[in-house]
Amino acid sequence: VQLQASGGGLVQAGDSLRLSCAASGRILSSDIMGWFRQAPGKEREFVASIRRNSHSRYYADSVKGRFTISRTSAASTVYLEMNSLKPEDTAVYYCAAGPNWPTPSPRHWGQGTQVTVSS
Repeated sequence: VQLQASGGGLVQAGDSLRLSCAASGRILSSDIMGWFRQAPGKEREFVASIRRNSHSRYYADSVKGRFTISRTSAASTVYLEMNSLKPEDTAVYYCAAGPNWPTPSPRHWGQGTQVTVSS
């Protein structure tokens, strides 16, 4: 299984970014696709998740109303649309896949993409 994350960059507060995660290989249809992030000096934290076999979604309180997770019909690509970005959203963002709804316990991780939000 390979998860390839892309779309990060340097933006200003209030801007938007869309992250993509291209998935290949055998991922269970029951697995949950999710995004996590890790800021410097902090632990990795959950951001958002979506089921591969439905469109149920779940968000961390810190991003609810600003971020939207979505996927293609085959769940081969998962997106994270990030709006109204804040400096505290600065982190390396990882896509992941694994069991447990709504916060997945990843068995597969992508390589991470850097998001930097300047004030």
